[in-house]
Amino acid sequence: MLAIAAAVVLPQETEACTGITLKAADGAYVVARTIEWGGSNLNSQYVVVPRGFVQRSLTPSGTDGMEFTARYGYVGMSVEQKEFVAEGLNEAGLSAGLFYFPGYGAYEAFDAAKKAASISDLQLVPWILGSCKDVEEVKAAVQQVHVIAAYPDASTVHWRFADASGRQLVLEIIDGRPMFYENELGVLTNAPGFTWQLTNLNNYVNLYPGAAPSQMLGALKLSPFGAGSGFLGIPGDITPPSRFVRAAFYQASAPQQATARDAVMQCFHILNNFDIPIGIETDRGKKATDIPSATQWTAVTDVKNRIIYYRTMYDSSIRAFDLRSIDFASVSYRAVPLDRTKEQPVQIVTIS
Repeated sequence: MLAIAAAVVLPQETEACTGITLKAADGAYVVARTIEWGGSNLNSQYVVVPRGFVQRSLTPSGTDGMEFTARYGYVGMSVEQKEFVAEGLNEAGLSAGLFYFPGYGAYEAFDAAKKAASISDLQLVPWILGSCKDVEEVKAAVQQVHVIAAYPDASTVHWRFADASGRQLVLEIIDGRPMFYENELGVLTNAPGFTWQLTNLNNYVNLYPGAAPSQMLGALKLSPFGAGSGFLGIPGDITPPSRFVRAAFYQASAPQQATARDAVMQCFHILNNFDIPIGIETDRGKKATDIPSATQWTAVTDVKNRIIYYRTMYDSSIRAFDLRSIDFASVSYRAVPLDRTKEQPVQIVTIS
């Protein structure tokens, strides 16, 4: 448990989630995200949770917070320990995920007298996935609990919720009060707050897809060096505001795909642009972590068809769970590492 606390406390390493959304021509909504942490291996697992499964929230005083029982079954991806689901999808078609949010949120202070109704920030996702069928139920549910820090010295997170209707919400807890924002853009990164990120897009009103036109500079003719010059000036660093801008413009310029499956593949291609190589996030004089990438895994969720896909830093092949094929009334709870072996498979092409 202490490892995830350290991961969220230390600002010098990359914790840089990027989320996007696409709509296919067949009406399917697809939400996708990366999860980064350059400090250590997050030891992520996939977690299958049946209906009726009972959990209890952590509090600063122990595992003595709110008890919650899954009304809906779900599949999620955890970080550090199986209870901390960072991204998941339930059988009703609700997607939920947490994103790092350092320095801008503030939860309620933990009150031991209210611990029976207190849920830790790192367990909000599994509680919501087990309890709610759509984003309207999410809004109502959050108002009934006290969201607290599992580790008071750790940084805050914020959350993205999406349902099959295409509606998407961002939840940020500011000064102890839950604030919900309709996310019509479908993009989310980290700090600063969501509304600031939307406002910041106005700084890039000059960007557009395609080529910039040639123009004259006095007697000198200026012409673009190559394709895509309309995006000249788009920020390329890995800070959350820059990633938000890139995600917004890459998403907006992507051609609409015919089917959900096509949109899923397109999400993976777009999110290739947000892979963070090990080393760029490491301070001078410090040794980089011995893992292949700071982008530890990428998840893409076809909310309409109840399929969640993923790939990892060890294995870029895409794997998926079709929730329609899982009997959540009888399946057993399980938590399994995302990778069976920590090595990228390579197929040798034989020439005869």
